[in-house]
Amino acid sequence: MYFLGFDLGSSSIKACLLHADTGQVIASAFYPEKEMAIAAPKPGFAEQQPEQWWENACLASRAVMEQSGISPDYVGAIGISYQMHGLVVVDKDLNVLRPSIIWCDSRAVEIGNKAMEAIGEKRVLPHLLNSPGNFTASKLDWVKQNEPDVYAKVHKFMLPGDYLAAKMTSEIVTTPSGLSEGIFWDFKEEKPADFLLDYFGFDKNLIATVLPTFSEQGKLTAESAAVLGLKAGIPITYRAGDQPNNAFSLNVLDPGEVAATAGTSGVVYGVSDQIKFDEKSRVNTFLHVNHTIEAPRYGVLLCVNGTGSLNSWLRNTLLQGNISYPGINDLAAQAPVGSDGLICLPFGNGAERMLENQDPGANFRGLQFSRHGISHWTRAAQEGIVFALYYGMEVMETLGVSLKNIRAGEANMFLSHVFRETFANVSGATVELFNTDGAQGAARAAGLGLGYYKNRDEAFTGLSAVRTIEPDSSLTEATKEAYGKWKEALVKEV
Repeated sequence: MYFLGFDLGSSSIKACLLHADTGQVIASAFYPEKEMAIAAPKPGFAEQQPEQWWENACLASRAVMEQSGISPDYVGAIGISYQMHGLVVVDKDLNVLRPSIIWCDSRAVEIGNKAMEAIGEKRVLPHLLNSPGNFTASKLDWVKQNEPDVYAKVHKFMLPGDYLAAKMTSEIVTTPSGLSEGIFWDFKEEKPADFLLDYFGFDKNLIATVLPTFSEQGKLTAESAAVLGLKAGIPITYRAGDQPNNAFSLNVLDPGEVAATAGTSGVVYGVSDQIKFDEKSRVNTFLHVNHTIEAPRYGVLLCVNGTGSLNSWLRNTLLQGNISYPGINDLAAQAPVGSDGLICLPFGNGAERMLENQDPGANFRGLQFSRHGISHWTRAAQEGIVFALYYGMEVMETLGVSLKNIRAGEANMFLSHVFRETFANVSGATVELFNTDGAQGAARAAGLGLGYYKNRDEAFTGLSAVRTIEPDSSLTEATKEAYGKWKEALVKEV
């Protein structure tokens, strides 16, 4: 038995084939080889074509099956992870009506702010735990206000993972966790938030059928199986947003457990069993993948939009693509803690929820031509990303999230010695790195959703930490001093 996981990111679509009994990865692939384009037709806009997601998912799936040499007959279930907060709108024939408005698009900020004011914080926060802000509900209202001809044709709205699953099964369904990330979920009533739908004037029929996160959510059609290189009838048994799924892939499921990731965006995600919210919605609370009424689980999420995207900009623009990412990490290690006074504010990828939906842009401060070289630039960028994450982590701690132990995949920015060292030294947390990713997590979750795994221990067979980073007492003071200067610079900026 094997399980197939897909991770629909904003850079690529990754597929992973996992051996059910050993938990070992048999094959993995991602498409495209270069990052998928993000269109910005206007300042603050960020769009992608859902049809390209599907094409790349098919390429990745066929590549994995060819690499493995495994017969599709032995693929027992499929799991899907996807970029959160996006909006896909389709007609009755599943035709996409406009490009997807993705997670880092900031066009709907004011719509969300007005909704918060009109409905009132005393109603919104206890029920939604978040401001409508710049999430999927507000993006759908933007379409309603600005593209009425498109809106009139909408049969269902979907999150990106819902669309990918619908292409596989021809069935449009979603999950409570997914609706919570779009700010459509009433946490007190444990159902879609009727009062928010009424405020925006959304027909309740626009919401897809709601199914549990771990459950059968449709089966591959013969048509989709043919282009995926799979067999018709394979069930989809799990779907979740990328950050809840990242936490799942790291076996972060219970209160007090914390996951982090630093891909295109940077995220710290802690699990709680308490309904709490930040009054300024700088960090956000969603239903975790294993939430039930009997055993509630909430994911408290902090996001910094410009993480790997800043590193990518440095490499491709400042360094003109002449230095590899490992080379950049080596350069960063040549500069001292604090980058000799060079400070980077890494906010250049849209409105930041952590900054109350402000969009200050990215900048470097304190540049001295006679003192700073490329090693200082690269280290300042990595320190700036970590400091931005820790700024939000301080808010998370006020909500009761413990940050003593943090798990992350040994990937992306966590491949950098400077990044992970700075992370441990400024937070005081032990950082455990695992050889896993979102596609692998989705594959494990598919086995749990199928019922092949009877419990958590079985699902995480083969998963273990590959590296542990403890705070370095000789560097802690200098790192915290550098963070203090960074924080002063941020306060001046916003």
